[in-house]
Amino acid sequence: MTIHTKAIYDGKFLQLTEPVELKPNTHVNVTLEIPDSPDGMEYDFFETALSMDLQGPPDWSTHFEDYLLHEKHSDPH
Repeated sequence: MTIHTKAIYDGKFLQLTEPVELKPNTHVNVTLEIPDSPDGMEYDFFETALSMDLQGPPDWSTHFEDYLLHEKHSDPH
């Protein structure tokens, strides 16, 4: 069986970033692949955006320029 997950090294131990279904004291083989990002962490834009629970007006996607430029947008409905 192969399980792919991410971990953070805290200076002493590897801490998995998500739970895995293994019985206690299960022996495993570990291969480490270190990402090429500056702080050693991989970032996924969509994971980050979803985790932020962003809120906005319903027409944000079609009028984002107006909101970025702080222009008032009148809703025709």
